Amino acid sequence: MATSSGTWGYRDRFGDRFGRTYFRRFGPGVVSSVGAGTYLGDPTDAVDDRYREALSTALANGVNLVDTASNYRCGRSERVVGEALADSGVDRESVVVASKAGFLPFDGERPADPSRYVRETFVDTGLVDPADLANGSHTIAPEFLDAMLDRSLEATGLETLDCYYVHNPETQLAVRDRDAVYDRLEAAFETLEARRAAGDVGVYGVASWEAFRVPADHDAHLDLAAVLARAERAAETVGAGDRAGEDGDGGDGDGVAHGFRAVQLPFNVRMADAFTVAAHDADADDGPVSALEFCHREGLSVFASASIGQGELAREGAIPDDVAARLAGDTPAQRALNFARSAPAVTAALVGCGSVDHVRENVAAGTFDPLGASAFDAVFE
Repeated sequence: MATSSGTWGYRDRFGDRFGRTYFRRFGPGVVSSVGAGTYLGDPTDAVDDRYREALSTALANGVNLVDTASNYRCGRSERVVGEALADSGVDRESVVVASKAGFLPFDGERPADPSRYVRETFVDTGLVDPADLANGSHTIAPEFLDAMLDRSLEATGLETLDCYYVHNPETQLAVRDRDAVYDRLEAAFETLEARRAAGDVGVYGVASWEAFRVPADHDAHLDLAAVLARAERAAETVGAGDRAGEDGDGGDGDGVAHGFRAVQLPFNVRMADAFTVAAHDADADDGPVSALEFCHREGLSVFASASIGQGELAREGAIPDDVAARLAGDTPAQRALNFARSAPAVTAALVGCGSVDHVRENVAAGTFDPLGASAFDAVFE
């Protein structure tokens, strides 16, 4: 797993090549504030090859954060991440690898009959109770998360995943009420606390699409304060508090007893709801706060997905001129990344790495300084 000495040593290899705060604290050490995402692309050998080369390039040139999921590209992305890391020559202890589970994954390709595949692979085997499913494809039941974590470890070939997310829990709101989803999250967190105690996971979190950036009255809303409270209760149940002060997260003297340390959500210059929508109970006199403000106050790391809008913000003119003028970077993609990296609580902006050329462009964004806090706030005035 990633370690303090490994990640700091990785940072030191690059000297002053990168701009201010390019490497940021996470877990026991530091991560690059540009991370390699593996979501996009067809589940084919040709795309695997491109990803493998692009990830190796990223790891060699200043990116020590890789994000994937058990269902990305029908499970191929996790496998390619493990292969690229093994072949890169970069020490495992230098790299933070994150994955996630929640959606039922295919195995290498989309089956001709997805419904039959789900039934035979997950339901008939007893791995998934149909009553736990939302939209026929999503569950965060403890038994499923346990099995998917094992699958992720096997696919990547790693002994430990540095961060493991519960993937899009708001999907469950389609079939059950909000309190029931919080209950299911607590049970999921108990599972991940137990796996953290076993050394299979460094820390954990929630990766969402809508849950944390929509208003409180939206059907997909989940309150970060309630989610965090459930993590605290899960840690108490599993006995994680007894481990506070030991090595690893919560063992660096900060007194954190639970392993809930990361939130992944979409954030970019055109999708800035996580900064502008006050929807989370901060237990403060000034009322609810935005997702980013909540995470900033609670010391949670935010990993911004869709940081260049899945490529849309890489086009000339896609970023409003008045905002683009404030951002450093030679290309629209670099300016978009630097906007995401400038937001409070954002530890890293995740961006796809489907080609070597894109990787080099994205990594170069880190040679420019992000906006300071006042300059970032001014964008919204």
